[in-house]
Amino acid sequence: MKRRSFVKASLMTGTAAIISPVMSKGIVKEHQYESAEFYELRVYTLKDDIQQKLVEDFYSQVAIPAFNKAGVEHVGVFTELKPEGQTRLFVLIPYRSLVHFNEVIVKLEQDKVFQQKGIPYLTAPATAPAYIRIESSIMKAFAHSPKLVVPPNKSRIFELRQYQSASEAAGKKKIEMFNDQGEIDIFKRLGFKPVFWGETIIGPSRPNLTYMVTFDDLDSKAVHWKSFVDDAQWKKISTVDGYSDALLVNKITSTLLLPTVYSQV
Repeated sequence: MKRRSFVKASLMTGTAAIISPVMSKGIVKEHQYESAEFYELRVYTLKDDIQQKLVEDFYSQVAIPAFNKAGVEHVGVFTELKPEGQTRLFVLIPYRSLVHFNEVIVKLEQDKVFQQKGIPYLTAPATAPAYIRIESSIMKAFAHSPKLVVPPNKSRIFELRQYQSASEAAGKKKIEMFNDQGEIDIFKRLGFKPVFWGETIIGPSRPNLTYMVTFDDLDSKAVHWKSFVDDAQWKKISTVDGYSDALLVNKITSTLLLPTVYSQV
């Protein structure tokens, strides 16, 4: 019995070590991460309006109610502001933890209403698929911004930005810059209305971090980014030895998004 207890404890400890982020300083403080959320970002590539309507009907009428029932409070669904051809569809799903993520999967599998109402999407035939492809990522919220923040429900646009790094060490250093050097605080002080900040732990183009900020319109976006570039605190931390973007970031992608009428973010 004692040996079984020891083995069980060892397995639990090993699992915790795998899923806990390793901070760049090499020290993990449990209280900093215990309440951090996880985010799933799904990106749908669509062929035409028929596919877009099918996927959007699924989320607006079936998936979002089911996610809410399973304990997911806010599901965001977005289209591209300036698509090249058919828009992609972006779906943002927050989870309280990886345990909650698994619980939601199980609940949806057992939800008869979800399974029945979702048939047109879930069982779309190969001759008339619901989408071309789904690309999914799982992200861990930053310690300094552990919870998703829903912006005011008014006319708005979103910017989804991804910073890719050439190495894991560089990626951790950039996250350290946001968490420990005050970069997140600059965004908040300047009124960017950040929605989330996350490190991609599963997904393409790793290592990378992704975040989402909000603006009233394109003019507001231009004004806010100019204020950021001109900010004295930003200039100070960006010139600290080892923190220049040239060392830490080798690719930045920016996607402008519009929330759908049924989006909860």
